[in-house]
Amino acid sequence: MKRNYYIFTPGRLRRRQNTIYFEAMAGDPHGPMEFSEHEDFELWDDFEAETDDKDRIQRKPIPIEDVEAFYCFGEISFNSKFLNFLSQAKIALHLFNYYGYYSGSYYPREYLISGFLTVHQVQHYLDEGKRLALAKEFVSTAVDNLLRNLKYYKSRKEGVDAWADTIEGNIVDMNSINTIAELMGYEGRMREAYYRSFGQILDIELEFTKRVRRPPDNMINALISFGNAMVYTTCLSEIYRTQLNPTISFLHEPGERRFSLSLDLAEVFKPLLADRAIFKLLNTKMLTEKDFDKNLNRCYLEEKGRKVFVKEFDERLKTTIQHRKLNRKVSYRQLIRLKCYKLIKHLTGEQRYKGFRAWW
Repeated sequence: MKRNYYIFTPGRLRRRQNTIYFEAMAGDPHGPMEFSEHEDFELWDDFEAETDDKDRIQRKPIPIEDVEAFYCFGEISFNSKFLNFLSQAKIALHLFNYYGYYSGSYYPREYLISGFLTVHQVQHYLDEGKRLALAKEFVSTAVDNLLRNLKYYKSRKEGVDAWADTIEGNIVDMNSINTIAELMGYEGRMREAYYRSFGQILDIELEFTKRVRRPPDNMINALISFGNAMVYTTCLSEIYRTQLNPTISFLHEPGERRFSLSLDLAEVFKPLLADRAIFKLLNTKMLTEKDFDKNLNRCYLEEKGRKVFVKEFDERLKTTIQHRKLNRKVSYRQLIRLKCYKLIKHLTGEQRYKGFRAWW
């Protein structure tokens, strides 16, 4: 299976013939070159770095056939020759800024184009009934996964049961919702109650009362924002491997310069990927307040903390479960792609779409 490659060290990605190299100055003030991939996120166990003593550049060859996507967290430079090579190899590249906020993606030219599917995808968006039916499934699935997290902690953390009961008591009959705006409002209320339960779930002294996004005001909000961005980009990478158009969505309104279908899918998987990673990292003290910087009325995860989170997130993506219908083990990342295929079958009239609901 291909891997995501996470780059934290400032340097340059370049193409030399049919190989990708990551280059960093050997005397870089940020310290020794670090290239995170697969199982070890700070050591080059699988590949040996080449050092040119003349120009003091460290070079790491990257097997192109092994790359699923690049995640760039450091100051990385590249040219059009490199981007053209990514397009040929069908590899997406995701960029994050100095504060760890998602900046954007290089999304190669689509190679699984289907006019037939695009027509049906647009038809489902334009038809209010069909769009609302899909949006309801995204929301109801997301709420079920939120509750699954709370039910896990009900007997383990005092006070969580009250929030679980609040959410369960406010679950409405989806037939009573008639517009996307109503549905978005309902989803927002359920998620707000869910986030308020974090104060009981997390073993930290910080009092967490509400979700603050732009910019995050404390370590929990910073982690939620960073984790949500990781889920969004993961969903985008999986959509790219299918015939779906990532700009045509059903729950979120399609807009300019964003892949809104990825936002739809991310709603379902954020509780299972980002939130569970947050609970583990904070409750086991793998991340503490020392890993965050708070200044200018904003809080962000520093580089060391981002590496810890990314490692946990990537390991979670590779974690496998026994699929009930396929009767084989599949990873979380494969689950996202399977749901993309299910959505395609729904749009083409083969099978009704059912979102992924965790049962563990």
